[in-house]
Amino acid sequence: MFWRKKKEQRDVFTFEDLTRFPMVFYKTIGEDLYSERDKNLLRRYLLRFYLILGFLNFNAYVVGEIAYFIVHITSTTTLLEATAVAPCIGFSFMADFKQFGLTVNRRTLVKLLDDLKEIFPMSKEKQEAYHVAYYNKHMNRVMWLFTILCMTYTSSFSFYPAIKSTIKYYFMGSEIFERNYGFHIYFPYDAETDITVYWFSYWGLAHCAYVAGVSYVCVDLLLITTITQLTMHFNYMADTLEAYDGDAHTEEENVKWAQNLVVYHARALDLSEEVNNIFSFTILWNFIAASLVICFAGFQITASNVEDIVLYFIFFSASLVQVFVVCYYGDEMISSSSRIGHSAFNHNWLPCSSKYKQIMRYIIMRSQKPASIRPPTFPPISFNTFMKVISMSYQFFALLRTTYYG
Repeated sequence: MFWRKKKEQRDVFTFEDLTRFPMVFYKTIGEDLYSERDKNLLRRYLLRFYLILGFLNFNAYVVGEIAYFIVHITSTTTLLEATAVAPCIGFSFMADFKQFGLTVNRRTLVKLLDDLKEIFPMSKEKQEAYHVAYYNKHMNRVMWLFTILCMTYTSSFSFYPAIKSTIKYYFMGSEIFERNYGFHIYFPYDAETDITVYWFSYWGLAHCAYVAGVSYVCVDLLLITTITQLTMHFNYMADTLEAYDGDAHTEEENVKWAQNLVVYHARALDLSEEVNNIFSFTILWNFIAASLVICFAGFQITASNVEDIVLYFIFFSASLVQVFVVCYYGDEMISSSSRIGHSAFNHNWLPCSSKYKQIMRYIIMRSQKPASIRPPTFPPISFNTFMKVISMSYQFFALLRTTYYG
């Protein structure tokens, strides 16, 4: 009986269940969106100090990557080596842009999450009607897959040189322990001769990669969880509207139900517009940088040795999946909000009053402009946007190969 009771309790989800993944993961680099509500001041300031220290270390290494790129790009004989660091620089810029965007919009994002919490279905019956379990399961699968792929990229680049050197030195009889780094960095000091300096620099670089990976991933995870919930609300409205039988209710009940639906619909649209305001500019820079990253990673795959091909293929795949996931959820928002207009037309409205029909007409007209995320200069995010990013990447790739082999 106790086990059955616990199982029933777990069947009811809380709003925090749908946001826990990005919130907990973000805290591993010191970012706490609700830090201002934390009554433990010591923990609050320690997390903030850890976050700032991590990004100072991260950007110091990014400067080293840029310096390496500038030094080597001037020589055409080392173009392949110089462009090897270009995807890493692009990835680093995306992580910085995303973190900057989140910092600027922190209060707006927290308010958005509070508003979503207000309209989140709390009872088990409501959650079954909203299909909360399905959305939570589907969202977590996407989050885990996306996170594992992106963190595999940063981990493979970070730890591959140390693992390779350890195996060669301790198991294959190599006379020296090769002191290499996973990323091409220009150090203003000798970072390889002294073993203490080497390991200090190596683990600093590994932490830098972790900070970049988490900040890169978590902003997208927050986008996923907000769009998932908005999609859930839009689909619930569409399903409820399509199943509504106006002939089974009085005129007063029909009008009141329709008015409540208009208010609910308007609030969901307002929240979707907040999502657009928070994430649109970040996604713009994300797509521009992703086009270059995919281009340079693809170039390395076609011109490098086997070891680098494996590493850059992981990088290439992670970038493609990231762009696809963002476009997928943008497309979901468009299609789910558009459904409401179709449901309003398809449900049994014929026996209803003219006032009710006027309200339905308003809903249909409003659904002609679906909720969407609209980065500047880009069309609303959808699968068509994904194809546009891939096309941009291929154009850069073709130009780079022509320059290298021409």
